[in-house]
Amino acid sequence: MYRNDGFRELNRRESLSRLAQVTVGRIVHTRDALPAVLPVNFLLEESGAVLLRTSASSELVRAVDGAVVAFEADEVDVAAQSGWSVVVTGSASVVTDPDEHERLVRTGPRSWVPWPVEVFVRIEPELVTGRELVGGRTCYGVSLSS
Repeated sequence: MYRNDGFRELNRRESLSRLAQVTVGRIVHTRDALPAVLPVNFLLEESGAVLLRTSASSELVRAVDGAVVAFEADEVDVAAQSGWSVVVTGSASVVTDPDEHERLVRTGPRSWVPWPVEVFVRIEPELVTGRELVGGRTCYGVSLSS
């Protein structure tokens, strides 16, 4: 994270706890050698892995399977000038085990745009970082409304 920027750093446990509270985030990957960001719904597994469900023929699957990606989710209250952001960085891979796939069909995230053939993509949490701003005040007590 960016030290001394006024935000409070969240530890891994706090970060994953925040992430479990929301259902939409953004996956950051490489597309044509450039950064690409795509909003997605997701489910956080107990291990801290991020699980996505998408079309088996999607460009996203081809771009992220076997690649290191970042996943970010946040919650912001503009009126209160507060919020948090969590980033999970790690390797993404398509779930290929048939038994696990069938289990995830029942228990995994639901696709907002169902496809005839869907796959699950898991992002393993190699690095988890988070930060928060509470009530429009930096962690140094300085008001942001001045």
